[in-house]
Amino acid sequence: MFYDYLVIGGYFLLLVGIGFAFTKMAKSSTSDYFRGGGRMLWWMVGSTAFMAQFSAWTFTGAAGKAFNDGFAISIVFFANTFAYFCGWLFFAARFRQMRVDTPTQAIKRRFGDHNEQFFSWALIIFSFINAGVWLNALGVFVSAVFDADIIFTIVMAGLAVLFVSVLSGAWGVVASDFVQTLIVAVVSIACAVVALIDVGGPSELVARFPSDFWVGPDMNYGIILVGTFVFFLGKQLITMMNMHDSYRFLNAKDSINARKAALLAMVLMAVGSIIWFIPPWAAAILYPDAAEAYPQLGNKAADAVYLVFARNAMPLGTVGLLVAGLFAASMSCMDSALNKNAGIFVRSLYQPWLAKRRAEVDDKHLLRVSRWVSFFSGIAVIVVALYFNALTQLSLFELMMSVSTMIQVPLLVPLIFGLFIKRTPNWAPWATVALGLFVSWFVINVLTPQLFAQWLGLEQGFTRRESIDITLITTVAAHLTITAGFFCATALFYREQSDSHREGTDAFFVDFERPVVTDSGQDDYGRQQRDKLGTTVIFMAVGVLAMLLIPNPLWGRVVFALCALAILAIGLLLKRSARLA
Repeated sequence: MFYDYLVIGGYFLLLVGIGFAFTKMAKSSTSDYFRGGGRMLWWMVGSTAFMAQFSAWTFTGAAGKAFNDGFAISIVFFANTFAYFCGWLFFAARFRQMRVDTPTQAIKRRFGDHNEQFFSWALIIFSFINAGVWLNALGVFVSAVFDADIIFTIVMAGLAVLFVSVLSGAWGVVASDFVQTLIVAVVSIACAVVALIDVGGPSELVARFPSDFWVGPDMNYGIILVGTFVFFLGKQLITMMNMHDSYRFLNAKDSINARKAALLAMVLMAVGSIIWFIPPWAAAILYPDAAEAYPQLGNKAADAVYLVFARNAMPLGTVGLLVAGLFAASMSCMDSALNKNAGIFVRSLYQPWLAKRRAEVDDKHLLRVSRWVSFFSGIAVIVVALYFNALTQLSLFELMMSVSTMIQVPLLVPLIFGLFIKRTPNWAPWATVALGLFVSWFVINVLTPQLFAQWLGLEQGFTRRESIDITLITTVAAHLTITAGFFCATALFYREQSDSHREGTDAFFVDFERPVVTDSGQDDYGRQQRDKLGTTVIFMAVGVLAMLLIPNPLWGRVVFALCALAILAIGLLLKRSARLA
């Protein structure tokens, strides 16, 4: 355990270095603080887009699902891959072409002032909820690792996230995302290779899995799994490629870099959809009682299965590296949420209010306010995470799916369909959200799996797992047909003569299709990005190389040496490209 503490301590020192290294790049303006001034290179933007869908939940709730149900969990992440493919094909470049600093500014350009206000408050509140789920997942895992109080863990982890977000804004957030992507890759690949060797290879992994590897246990009707996959494609497209989540691509220096970023995120997600879950699949064979190792977690016990594998199968120090990866993943999601919330509040709520009272609005004042908003947002996220910790009857997988499907989808339906349906009344977006929340309530309380079982005459009913999947299918199907259908149908009530925002909408769609081209001042920013990150990555490689001093068997030291060399190669390439830029 001593070595794990050292590894985690080294990781936090690295984060502190990132925060200070990029502070100056976020001091010039609020645009720099919110989105790096729109000057970031594709590999930085791609890594932050990828990490936005990757949190501690992947190593906890999703890993627990993989341990119990086999391959089925990959459905969620294949749907993410599909969404990024659509981003590369259509959305990513056009998001950059909206020419805004924050997502709600895009909503204002498309739907007008009133909808900007409505969605600003709604999206800030939802971000608190979503980030609270991520922080709770991190707290569950880390408290189990160190046998620490989970409340203390959640509070300390949340405060750590505040540092990077408040100090360096979008530059620090995206830079840390790139470094965190490397950490996640190192941990995942190393654990996956060892897991495959221990079980005897991929064929043995499938053959020896305790239940049907492809379908899993407690699944009497395989067609439900097919339906889950199909509707997940639609759900993830809605929740990832919309005006709210466009913030990932607003950072890119031009349209081409935005598309490349989506392509990088797609490739990383496609590969990761398999690699991440090899260790929990192997743990189901090697350590079938792994879920009983942490009874204090209750229904969340299976969510610590990654830890069980790392402690039993990996060399000393891997648990520390794994926990650092978990911090990396969750902090990536949280600091992005805090930075985004600051941008939404300042640009769409505070600045318009201030403009009515002052003849001139000082950008430096807004920058100071942004940092305070990030700070208080972080405190709010910690409070939400502590609340979710009290919901012991839900696993982390169920908690994430409930929040995402019941709240997020109806909120985002108008923010994706509004990119295709040009003429809608001013009331269409907020009315669609209101209807969507009612649809979620109706599905949960009326269209229950038990009701479907009665309709179909199934005396045995559905298993708990099937019930969860059916609820997800019916909710997504209802939103795709009723909620989205309602928004599209509002076009029938559109009247051009009463549309006070028609010129603004027309201007939005003109820019939406007009490419953003790199300006002449980009070269120095590109060089700084490569140079600062190259130095950071080299320090990280040295840290991993130092893990060779941990008293491990030869094969364990070889694992750390290979990881360090791979990271070092990336750092040296970045430094070399900075010199050539």
